[in-house]
Amino acid sequence: MPTFVFPGKYESLAKIAELVQIATREFGLDSCAAYGVETAVDEACSNIIEHAYGGEDRGEIEFSYEITANSLIITLRDHGKKFKPKKIEKPKKNVPLKNRSDHGLGLYFIHQWMDEVHYDHREGYNILTLIKNKGTMS
Repeated sequence: MPTFVFPGKYESLAKIAELVQIATREFGLDSCAAYGVETAVDEACSNIIEHAYGGEDRGEIEFSYEITANSLIITLRDHGKKFKPKKIEKPKKNVPLKNRSDHGLGLYFIHQWMDEVHYDHREGYNILTLIKNKGTMS
């Protein structure tokens, strides 16, 4: 599985999105499911830039994907600050919009758009694995 390395800048998101579009077409996703995958990857990469690196141009984002018979597997790696998913507060979905935080929904939506989301920290890398299975629309 080839790995593509991008500077941790918001302008890199368009190039990463192009690779996601190639992967989702190759995998055979319909446009709705493909859009969900693209949006999930965009959100994850934005989080890497903002939270792992604390701003633009402070590190790199490694992107790779693999297609199996039933799954599209996208892997994002970075050398940023260690991510602690259990410390992320769950969004309050049952409160009026005006009372909600303007942050905190990204991880929630990533889980909604993807079938599986796995995080690991190994050898100084944050590793986020996003999996979309054939036949799922969400």
